[in-house]
Amino acid sequence: PKNPKGPHPTLMYGYGGFNISLTPSFSISRLVWMQHFNGIYAVPNLRGGGEYGEEWHKAGTKLKKQNVFDDFQFAAKYLIDNNYTSPKNLAIWGGSNGGLLTAACANQAPELFGCAVAAVGVLDMLRFHKFTIGYAWCSDYGNADKDKDEFEALRAISPCHNVQEGVQYPAVLVTTADHDDRVSPLHSYKFISALQDKAGKDNKQPLLIRIEVKAGHGGGKPLSKQIEEISDVYAFMARNIGAKWQK
Repeated sequence: PKNPKGPHPTLMYGYGGFNISLTPSFSISRLVWMQHFNGIYAVPNLRGGGEYGEEWHKAGTKLKKQNVFDDFQFAAKYLIDNNYTSPKNLAIWGGSNGGLLTAACANQAPELFGCAVAAVGVLDMLRFHKFTIGYAWCSDYGNADKDKDEFEALRAISPCHNVQEGVQYPAVLVTTADHDDRVSPLHSYKFISALQDKAGKDNKQPLLIRIEVKAGHGGGKPLSKQIEEISDVYAFMARNIGAKWQK
């Protein structure tokens, strides 16, 4: 940001799973966020990823999956406590396993965020293994049908099963695509339905879903659709965390 004094509009992105490392890289869309919204872009390394080896990965899997969400929430608290941002100025975004991350954190700590975007997320943690390639994810998540302890752990974090009533959620945008054959769109449909049913009546912020047509999980998406989606997401975030376009 041009003015170092915070709080600033901030976008925090995360993944935290499947031994995947989030390392520094160039992104034109993130550059737009920083240059034209005067925003901060933050990427915390979370347990479950591969940044610090296999022990780090295992510390965010199965019965320890909650560690990933704890890490993300503490990263948000660090940014807030050090005046980089404030809850009302903080947006979170993640896709696929990262969609699980942002949806779970919106359930667990809605007061920390001004906006949460859950893209093509795995959101029904009790039944994910029954659809498409979902059974392959049991290596990181566990299986609610085969192990009691894993059922209890998954039930405790599953976004579809932990929507709160009587609390104020941040603005939530769920995004999916009607032909996603990796993470079925049913996850997003069920989560936004639960969110609107239980929290929508009294929630001051919007709880919406964006459904792309004739598209899948994300890979191979035409540039035109990529631009349209990121424009919609940035517009939603900006409106809800007070970020303003600057030339």
